[in-house]
Amino acid sequence: MLLIHCPYCEMERPELEFRYGGEAHVARSRDPESVGDEDWSQFLYLRSNPKGLHAERWRHTNGCGRFFNCVRDTITDKIVVTYKAGEARPESAQ
Repeated sequence: MLLIHCPYCEMERPELEFRYGGEAHVARSRDPESVGDEDWSQFLYLRSNPKGLHAERWRHTNGCGRFFNCVRDTITDKIVVTYKAGEARPESAQ
């Protein structure tokens, strides 16, 4: 079982308290009505699936309820770093 550090609660808790929220740092168009069907489809359904470090969104559902980001190694399934939503991905986790 993964232990995930919530950057808001400042605690490491079991992964059962969290929910995966998809890939992090995916920006939505400021004017969705101007986006064509193909671009909208790519935004909704296409995500990177890298082997190695991957930035993800998680939500601490059984704690503070807030979304945060983390960088997880998809090979080892270990979380490298967690950081608050809205913050840039740490340089150490590039």
